[in-house]
Amino acid sequence: MKEIKATELTDNLFQTIGKEWMLVTAGTPEKFNTMTASWGGTGWLWNKPVAFVFIRPERYTYEFIEQQDTLTLSFLGEEHKDIHKVCGFQSGRNVDKVAATGLKPYITEEGNVTFEQARLVFECKKLYADMIKPELFFDKELIDRWYGEGHGNFHKMYVVEITHVWVDENVK
Repeated sequence: MKEIKATELTDNLFQTIGKEWMLVTAGTPEKFNTMTASWGGTGWLWNKPVAFVFIRPERYTYEFIEQQDTLTLSFLGEEHKDIHKVCGFQSGRNVDKVAATGLKPYITEEGNVTFEQARLVFECKKLYADMIKPELFFDKELIDRWYGEGHGNFHKMYVVEITHVWVDENVK
């Protein structure tokens, strides 16, 4: 993997996040969890390159994010949707996702976990977090569509500084 500046990214991140999806990973090299996410974004906030991700508190990965100051966002490419299905629908409480998917953990110099299969990795540090609050929705139909019965609890939003961007030099 080669490090680039966040400002050198050429990906259309609407496509990358919304269609390719990402793995959100937190924990230590000895104990971590990863999950698939397709909600989030990137931008410039507080004079820093940032990403924002949304995690439901019932997700196992949430526990790891809450315990750590850092996390990674790993983009594997659309050819790895099978990995995303396992990591999105199976809980790390019950399934060894690495064994079930063939993911190969890779530990960054900062001690964060990503995967050898990743074509793009954002190594991130938490800056801000807050729960999504139903009373603050302007479009109340979103509550019925995405929360409650059959959907899960309200997400916690994390704003994270993108401290390192890694790209696979072999992917064109």
